[in-house]
Amino acid sequence: PCISPSFYLGCTDILCCILFILALLGYFAVGILAWSQGDPRKVIYPTDSRGQFCGQAGTPMEKKPFLFYFNILKCASPLVLLEFQCPTTQLCVEKCPDKHLTLVQAKISNKDDQEYYRQYCKDGVDFNKLVRSFHCPQTRQVAMRIFEDYTQSWHWILLGLVIAMLVSLIFIVLLRFLAGVMVWVMIVLVILVIGYGIFHCYMEFAALKGEPGADVTLRDLGLQTDFAIYLQIKQTWLAFMIILAIVEVIIILLLIFLRKRLLIAIALIKEASRAIGHVMSSLFYPLLTFALLAVVIAYWAITAVFLSTSNEQVYKVFNNSECEFSRETCDPKTFNVSNISAQCPDAECLFAFYGGETLYHKYLILLQFYNVFLFFWCANFVTALGQVTLAGAFASYYWAFKKPEDIPAYPIFSSLGRALRYHTGSLAFGSLILSLVQIIRVLLEYLDHKLKGAQNKFAKFLLSCMKCCFWCLEKCIKFLNRNAYIMIAIYGKSFCTSARDAFFLLMRNIIRVAVLDKVTDFLLFLGKLLIVGIVGTELFIFRQRPAKVLTYVTVSLQTVVVGSYLIAHGFFSVYAMCVDTLFLCFLEDLERNDGSAERPYFMSQSLLTLLKKSNEEAKSVD
Repeated sequence: PCISPSFYLGCTDILCCILFILALLGYFAVGILAWSQGDPRKVIYPTDSRGQFCGQAGTPMEKKPFLFYFNILKCASPLVLLEFQCPTTQLCVEKCPDKHLTLVQAKISNKDDQEYYRQYCKDGVDFNKLVRSFHCPQTRQVAMRIFEDYTQSWHWILLGLVIAMLVSLIFIVLLRFLAGVMVWVMIVLVILVIGYGIFHCYMEFAALKGEPGADVTLRDLGLQTDFAIYLQIKQTWLAFMIILAIVEVIIILLLIFLRKRLLIAIALIKEASRAIGHVMSSLFYPLLTFALLAVVIAYWAITAVFLSTSNEQVYKVFNNSECEFSRETCDPKTFNVSNISAQCPDAECLFAFYGGETLYHKYLILLQFYNVFLFFWCANFVTALGQVTLAGAFASYYWAFKKPEDIPAYPIFSSLGRALRYHTGSLAFGSLILSLVQIIRVLLEYLDHKLKGAQNKFAKFLLSCMKCCFWCLEKCIKFLNRNAYIMIAIYGKSFCTSARDAFFLLMRNIIRVAVLDKVTDFLLFLGKLLIVGIVGTELFIFRQRPAKVLTYVTVSLQTVVVGSYLIAHGFFSVYAMCVDTLFLCFLEDLERNDGSAERPYFMSQSLLTLLKKSNEEAKSVD
């Protein structure tokens, strides 16, 4: 089957395909080796700061199945990914604590309270001689409160995500039949939703006038773990109101400036709606991408855990202040009488990871690095497979001279089969380039974390510049890869050839890119913004109901907002891929054909009208 009249049916980038297959075989070998060397008990049972298994039968911790973290927020540190251990004290306990205390309360607590709290402290702590606060957990941790909030509000969160899915689906269906009307409705609703947000912020700001403590500034308040406190001061609502007003003005100015181009972009969205209508299975393809990504993430996580649990217990020095012995190996039995404890009073000797002296143990860090790199490569390959599959299906719609008679019966399955059979090497090539940039960014983030305490301003500045450059490079590579995959779906050529052709094709039509493609992306972004705004506003209005039992209601709302955006993005990504594919096919059709009987256009009549409008727009720009 052909996608375009000049489609080349043959394998591309065979060497990259072979390299990718060998890398996957090596990845499976690493997984098998890790699973054979890893200790299943270290996966089944949690491990405390001394490397003891919580709840394992036949051990002193048999009756203590739960792991208690002194400060679970420290688990967000990059050290967790590099050393596979959270840098905070961890204890095996019989049950999770249902009380909390501070140092002041500890000094005046009675004997019964001391006995209760002692089970959550390090061994040998004397409540009458408390000196270092990190011997005991002082307060009920923020993360525990947030977790409890999730257990109380999970049905609200699930309801919000279901509403986001239904709204997205309804929006896509309506866009299929009423594209022009829906785009204008979307534009008006976005303006109204943001306008309502400005009005609501003003009302909250006015309601706090004269309230005790409402005049406290954000600077004076500082960083608070209780996010609800910020909603009780006027400056927070003033900041929200200013931000929303700026966004509103920017959107209105863009709409005014792009008013002529909006009509052309709407025509392109209408054509994309017709294409999706003939390839309805494309709306469900993101589910396959999600499932494959879930498999990739699960394999990486399991392999990482088994690699990190295939050694003997190794202890390292963890501290909060500057210490020359930080992250050095230590012995917990002699640590309290060593020079390290004397020179660094807040240092602790905690279980870090499992190590050894064998050849396998020496190269274990390389195996972990290989695991991370293959994770990036496989995840990017799955994303690339989804892009080229959708592009191939929509290209088959465009290059069908008689629509829908000449469209393949199963365009998605046909496109997926072609991609796997002929273009695995090209997809692996593009994914490899992107993975190399991403792994460099990870290393730069690690270096930035290590240099946080350094005083060398030039090194910090240079590192920040490198991070910015590689961030821009990653964005450029993603854009180039996306268009290269579309050209692969159209012509069936290799990755480098397709990337070159796509780049020069866009450069030759740079005005049309600005007039059509980017304006259309802006409209689709407004659609995602509208769905998030509808769901977020609805839950925010009714936030008082869950607020009665939740400590951090804003965390649950933020979870719904982020989840709603991801759901909307999943639906609209199909539309975006359809628009980009039709746009490149449109440009190719213009360069190869002239509309004559010998070389007729493959575009529909609506796109032909779009061509005339874009030519007029281009002349007006010139």
